[in-house]
Amino acid sequence: QVQLVESGGGLVQPGGSLRLSCLASGSFFAPYIMEWYRQVPGKQRELVALITPGGSTNYADSVKGRFTISRDNAKKTVYLQMNSLKPEDTAVYYCHRGRGDYWGQGTQVTVSS
Repeated sequence: QVQLVESGGGLVQPGGSLRLSCLASGSFFAPYIMEWYRQVPGKQRELVALITPGGSTNYADSVKGRFTISRDNAKKTVYLQMNSLKPEDTAVYYCHRGRGDYWGQGTQVTVSS
């Protein structure tokens, strides 16, 4: 059974930074694409960033140049470094593994002065 556990969310002022972490347990990690999604109430969950097993990355247009996804296969952890945060980045952020459709419980990020 795969479990994904996110951490690192919180309250930050506009222009600030946060780093989210997602620890995977229970299965292989290295062979899979890992993703970060976010969701605000009343809206669909949206893909923020993904990273392939080889380290290739892709980002939503709204976060390009500000967010960086990375992974440490030895630690079975995927990260999302978020810089220059804006109020519109406020959401619950979820870690996802597409193979098997596994989701974490989410971590709240609030950007507000």
